[in-house]
Amino acid sequence: MGGEKRKAEKARLRKGINILITTPGRLVDHIKNTLSIAFSAVRWLILDEADRILDLGFEKDLTVILNSLNATGPPRQNVLLSATLTDGLSRLAGISMKEPVSIQVGENSEGINELTPDHTTAQGKSDRFAVPERLQQHMVVVPSKLRLVCLAAFILSKCKFEKGHKIIVFVSSCEAVEFLLILFNAVLSGPKAKQQPPLSFFRLHGNMKQEERTEVFQEFSLCKTGILLCTDVAARGLDMPQVTWIVQYNPPTTPAEYVHRVGRTARIGAKGSSLLFLTPAEMSYVTSLANHNISLSEMKMEMILSTLMLDNRFKVRGKYDVCLVDWFKLLFCGLRFSDVHAALSSVSLALQSFLRAYTAYPSNMKHIFHIKALHLGHAAKSFGLRDAPQGLVTAPAKGSNKDKGQKFTYSISTVISGLLSAPEYKPHPLNLKKYILF
Repeated sequence: MGGEKRKAEKARLRKGINILITTPGRLVDHIKNTLSIAFSAVRWLILDEADRILDLGFEKDLTVILNSLNATGPPRQNVLLSATLTDGLSRLAGISMKEPVSIQVGENSEGINELTPDHTTAQGKSDRFAVPERLQQHMVVVPSKLRLVCLAAFILSKCKFEKGHKIIVFVSSCEAVEFLLILFNAVLSGPKAKQQPPLSFFRLHGNMKQEERTEVFQEFSLCKTGILLCTDVAARGLDMPQVTWIVQYNPPTTPAEYVHRVGRTARIGAKGSSLLFLTPAEMSYVTSLANHNISLSEMKMEMILSTLMLDNRFKVRGKYDVCLVDWFKLLFCGLRFSDVHAALSSVSLALQSFLRAYTAYPSNMKHIFHIKALHLGHAAKSFGLRDAPQGLVTAPAKGSNKDKGQKFTYSISTVISGLLSAPEYKPHPLNLKKYILF
């Protein structure tokens, strides 16, 4: 795989191996540059996460691999594995297989079906998903401005007031992962948290080097309890033992990605649970999942936030609404940066990447996730800003002729490009309280 030393890999190939596990790009590299590699004894070719191989641009690499196998190897059995059956998977089957069949494994499986020429199954559905049998799926409806506090409360409820939980939290961007890691390490795991042993937070995203990713994967796999903050780079192909909860802080772009995310728990017959965060405006996403036979039970936001009343730092206050305000303060009073601009840069980059990701939902999801329906002020609060920076949106002045008969529109380019240059992100150090929620 990429990131490993080619010389060491060549040495192992020369000695001879029984099973080779590889990424497409690195295998093509060895086919072209390693004379000792041979396929004369290959009997099986298994393509895992097969539905994404073509989507990720590996079609050319896959063609090189198949041609090399076909040129020198004996007859073999090809296997494509995936939790989702999509048109892309059927297209790949057409490239790599002869007379392919679909084998359904799991609860209510339908045995073996031939794949018909129009890339649909015998049942006539183009997309079919399989979720773990012992997975309990939940969703919680949270207003944008309370999302961050609700996530912190959920982590506390499972890792401080309950024992033995390992949680994976999926967010939409690398910058958001870094922001949450800094914040939660300072507040939920820092000295003021008085948590013994302290909560362990990990990160995993695409901007990390391969060596860093491997180290984090191994550490999180071996630990008995911890929280992994990650992007969809961890949604496929990783088997991390004893994960009890999958939290989707930002909804995935497709139902298929939802299935792969929740597939990190309840593996090989174990129990597991998942929680999907949605705002009131995003509730139609539940219907989209239901169309793929994915049903969610609702978890009340008030039940999650009530955990804050169990924290010793707030027991004396006694009032739920006062406690919530204190938590907003705590999340950022506990955060200490040596440079004010570094603090604002971390927050602003996370908010910027969140807005960019929100505009990237596919067209068939725009009726659910659309920048026009997003309250930027509330979104800013979910990143600790008191208000959305000025200049993020443009709209015709009230009463102008341009406004008549036209829908209110946001300038996406201003939203994305104007964040870091906004005056609000360049305050005097003494006025930091004006911009952060304390």
